[in-house]
Order: sequence, then C-alpha cells, then structure tokens
Amino acid sequence: MIRIYKIYTLLLLSILLLASCKIGKSYVRPNLNLPDSLALEQDSVSFADEEWQMVYTDSILRNLISRALEYNKDMLMAGARVKELAAMKRIDFANMFPEFGLRVYGEQEGENYGGNNYDPDDQYDLKATASWELDLWGNLRWTRDASAAEFMASIENQRAVRMSLIAEVAQTYFELVALDNELSIVKQTVNARRESLHLTQLRYEGGLTSEVPYRQAQVELERTATLVPDLENQVTLKENELAFLTGEYPHRIPRSTLHEDVRLPETLPVGLPSTLLERRPDVRQAEQELIAANAEVGAALTGMFPQIRLTATLGTENDEIPRLLASPHYLITGLLTQPIFAMGKNRARLKAKRAAFERATYAYEKAVLSAFKDAYNAIAEFNKVKDIYESRLSLEQSSKSTMELAQLQYVNGVIGYMDLLDAQRVYLDAQIGLSNAIRDKQLTLVNLYKALGGGWQQPETKKE
Repeated sequence: MIRIYKIYTLLLLSILLLASCKIGKSYVRPNLNLPDSLALEQDSVSFADEEWQMVYTDSILRNLISRALEYNKDMLMAGARVKELAAMKRIDFANMFPEFGLRVYGEQEGENYGGNNYDPDDQYDLKATASWELDLWGNLRWTRDASAAEFMASIENQRAVRMSLIAEVAQTYFELVALDNELSIVKQTVNARRESLHLTQLRYEGGLTSEVPYRQAQVELERTATLVPDLENQVTLKENELAFLTGEYPHRIPRSTLHEDVRLPETLPVGLPSTLLERRPDVRQAEQELIAANAEVGAALTGMFPQIRLTATLGTENDEIPRLLASPHYLITGLLTQPIFAMGKNRARLKAKRAAFERATYAYEKAVLSAFKDAYNAIAEFNKVKDIYESRLSLEQSSKSTMELAQLQYVNGVIGYMDLLDAQRVYLDAQIGLSNAIRDKQLTLVNLYKALGGGWQQPETKKE
C-alpha cells in the first residue's frame, strides 16, 4: 500500500507541475497605424472576392492556370513543405506527453575460466518503460507554439505561391498574345513597305523621281523586316516561359487573339485596409513567422530553467525463460537538470532569438508596407489605364488617316517620299502603342486582382 501511495503521489505531483506557469511574453500584433482607406470611396466589398475563374474568362487561359496549379513545381514544393511541417508539428505536440516503450531482451552467454568449468550466464528481460519530461516553465509549450506557427506559415506560403502563380500565368499569357498582335502588325507593315518599294521603283524607272526615294524605300523595308525575327524570338521565349509555369517542357502554346474590347469593372471596390491584411497571404505568412519567432524566444528563455524528467520501468528479468515471470520488479526515477555554466551559451542563444524576433517584426512591417504599396499602385494604374487607352486609340486613328492621305498625295506628286515615310513610321508606332495599351489594360486587371489578395482561395475538390 505504501508503494502504491507513493506512485499516486508522484503522478499527482506531475500533473500539478504540468499545469504550471508558462514563462515568457505572449504574442501581440504590432501596432501598424493603417491608413484610413484604400480609395476615395470606402467599401467593405473587395474586387478580390471574385474567384479567378470569374476574372479570367478566356477558356484557354483558364486551362493554362488550372494546369499550372496542378503541375507547377513551386506549387508542388509548397505542398510538400506543408506536409513536412505538419509532421514536425505533430512531433513537437507529442513531446508534451509521456512516451511508452517495450523492451524485450535475450542474452545467452557461456563463460569458461581455466578450461575445466563451463559456467552459463544467460539473461532474459521483459520490460515496459515510460518517460515524461515535465513542462515546468512552458518550454515544451513554446516549442509546440513555434511549430504550429511555422506550419501555418507554410500554409500561407502555399496560398501566396498560388496567388502569384495565377497572376504570373495570366500576365505571361497576355504578353504572349500582345506579342502575336505586334508581330502581325509588323508583318503587315513589311508587306506595305514592299508595295511602297515597288511604287517608288516604278516612279524612279519612269523618271518621275530621283534614285534617293527608291533607296530610302529599300532601307525602310529592310529596317522594318529586322523587327520580325526579334519578335518571333520573344514569342518563343514567352511560350517556353508559359510551358515552364505549367510544369511542362517547351512546346507551342495555343492562345487566342488580342481582344480590343477589354472590359474593366465600372466601379472599383477595394475593401477596407484591415481586410487587405487578412486577404494577402504573404502578409499572413509574415505574421505567422513573427509568432514563431516570439515562441522561440520563450523556448530559449525557459531553456535556462531546471528541467525534470520522470522515468518508470516495470518488468521482469531472469536467467531462465520458464522462470521469467517469477522475478517482477519496477523502477521509478526522477532526473533534474539545471544549466549552471556554459560560457554564456544559453544567454547568447536567448539574445539571438530576441534579435531574430526583432528581424521578424521588421519583416512583417515590410510585408504590410509592400501590400499597401502594391494596392495603391494597382489602383492608380486602374484609374489611368482607360485614359491611356483612349488617347492611344485616338492617336492610332488619326495617324492612319494621315498615312492614307499621305499615300494619296505622294501618288499624285503633291508631297515627297520622306513625308510619306514619316507618316508611315508614325502609324506603325501608333499601332504598336495601341496594342501595348490593350495589353496594359489586361495586365492592370491582373495586378489589381493580385494586389488586393485575390486568387489564393483553395481549389475545388476534384470529383472522382
């Protein structure tokens, strides 16, 4: 009875010690002094509430994004990292509880000293063991909190990779389509230059002009033709980039043509500043890393206090297997360890963790500043892109009319070839400028959606 009483006393003492204090400062989010609003009109609704399938309506682009989300190597690595830290979190959580084990041991040994007396020395053990480190000051709890925060940070990182990947695929796709359109414009211009060269050759051979306009037409044709291989190379590079994003080897990427009618939202709901922090997974990741750094400070602090580990063994041992159960025994031990002198190593570790927490604080503040910078830049681009497009459209239409008039006047001998050449050059630049303006409208939509934190929502469950 006395032995049982001692065992119960030890167990009760262990439970009380486990529920002891947790030394260290709990995490408190830094005071960020956020701006009052993101736009002139305050609205709790955000454009980022839309799912990416509703934002990007091109079926080919949707297919590319879906393939990238499934096969992109960065996405796969982020997913594997989540699994890794989930297992590590489980380990740190399990460390808070007793560990139980079983030991089965058999030894057969013969000793013969002097050569005349053979003496067997066998041993057989069957033991159950239990070991428990008491969390006196919260060291194990701090370690568990750090592991949990690192796990959450990996989830936010996966969401951030997903959000960035959707934007990167969309941006690369729109740039590829714009390059196709620019290449088509240049090829059409090359054909027009050939016609101009033929016309100037006829006028030169007919004695209507000197040789200079004819040679200028040749130079202009060759100068324009040099743009073709460079654009074709850029198209190939964009195709390879898209293939890489989708986790595939380089191949031709199917795509649609450039649509001039790119419709942007009539109104721009951007949400509240506080919701931006909740939507941006990169900001959420930075905060989880800050929480983990704070927990590591607590673990380093409590590591300087005494630690107690209880170990219990219950089993039997004998030198004969038939009599194994006839020799039961138990053993209960307690081990207390206290760092005393280590050349300042423990204090240095604590200082290092506090410095790491300070660095994580700045990293979190930087992530918040970066999020607001991205949002304000995207909103500013959205507010101006329509005006830029309208002005370039007007320029393209005016330069086209001017070029057509110049061609007519040149044929009738009213103006010289240089005047026609200037009009043609202006029209080519205006066409490319309009094509880029259409591309920029699409990219503005991509940047705005990403800056506001759209696109990170978890994918739908696949149907078997």
